[in-house]
Amino acid sequence: MNAKRLVFLLGLAGFIVMADNWVVSPILPAIAQSLHVPAASAGILIAAYMLPFGLFQLVYGPLADRLGKFRVISVTLALFTLATGLCGFGLGLADLGAYRALTGLFAAATMPISLALIGDVVPLEERQTAIGTFMGISFLGQALSMAIGGTIAYLVNWRGVFIAYAALAGLITVILMTAGRRVAGQPAQRRGGPVLAPYVKLLGHLPSLATYLVVLGEGVLVLGSFSYLGANIAQAFHFNYLGIGLIMTAFGIGAVLAGRVSGEAAQRMGRKRLVAGGLLLGAVADLLIAGFSASLALTVLGVFLLGLGFMLAHSTLLTLATEFAQAARGVAMSMVTFCFMVGGAIGTGLGARLIAAQGYQAFFVLYGILLLGLGMAGLVAINEEFGQRKAAPAAG
Repeated sequence: MNAKRLVFLLGLAGFIVMADNWVVSPILPAIAQSLHVPAASAGILIAAYMLPFGLFQLVYGPLADRLGKFRVISVTLALFTLATGLCGFGLGLADLGAYRALTGLFAAATMPISLALIGDVVPLEERQTAIGTFMGISFLGQALSMAIGGTIAYLVNWRGVFIAYAALAGLITVILMTAGRRVAGQPAQRRGGPVLAPYVKLLGHLPSLATYLVVLGEGVLVLGSFSYLGANIAQAFHFNYLGIGLIMTAFGIGAVLAGRVSGEAAQRMGRKRLVAGGLLLGAVADLLIAGFSASLALTVLGVFLLGLGFMLAHSTLLTLATEFAQAARGVAMSMVTFCFMVGGAIGTGLGARLIAAQGYQAFFVLYGILLLGLGMAGLVAINEEFGQRKAAPAAG
């Protein structure tokens, strides 16, 4: 089995995990009604998922470096499938919350460890294209999630959403474990040692620290912007969840397209310029959405540019991170994913307050301006020759 096929299979795993990540939002009112609780109380289901999803990013990196990356991905994806299925049988808010927490705990492994595995099996000159492809497929799942979940919930019920997702996850797990074993069954590279020591070394190394800070800011501004795209579209055009989901698909299309061309673009433009250019596209997207909210065509263009710019920048940052610590690549990728998700949580929380006080237009204008500033900061902070000149400490 070649590496390209493995990247595609890992992308399918990322697709279902990212789709599951966002699926509760559109079906939350249906869950609340079924369980006879207020919608605000049912919101705990989102937090129950996101908290372990964020924290366990840091656990799986050292675990994968010690036990083997493919083994960790396979086992956690199988457990993710089971936990997702259990969500379809939740009888009350407490047990459903527990099932969502388990789902988030096991889902946390897929993204960072898949990226680390891609770093192991794909040569450096092909790595950014491979990472872009993986991330594009994964974020297509996120962009399609509301449309998929809303459609299934409309045709069946909210329990059918989790059962359908579990069935798809189970199929992907079987294919990955059977078809990917030969190329991905890499031996563990590290054993023993303090769990936190690799993270301390990475954060103490200036080039890697600078990249992680840019990723943190990217999470704040890009994920923060993405979180409220659907609500902004609903307010501006009064579409149902299916219509919103279809528009949000433009984000996934932009991300997939960027993933396909990011490797060649990085070679032509240079890494730091591509990061800055991607973040600049994100800034343009936010300003388009803010300034032309009454135009459906320009709103769709803004959503597309946000996905395009995000993936051009993010795939470049991820490729840099694969070079930080080859002997502890799982740790390096767990840290970058953790920064991105923490940034997303911060950006979403701050965005909620800003929108409540000033509205969606002010929110997208501010985040657009900040994205422009982050792009300029990236030109200064990022060392694009990092992997060619000096590796980070062994991180363990």
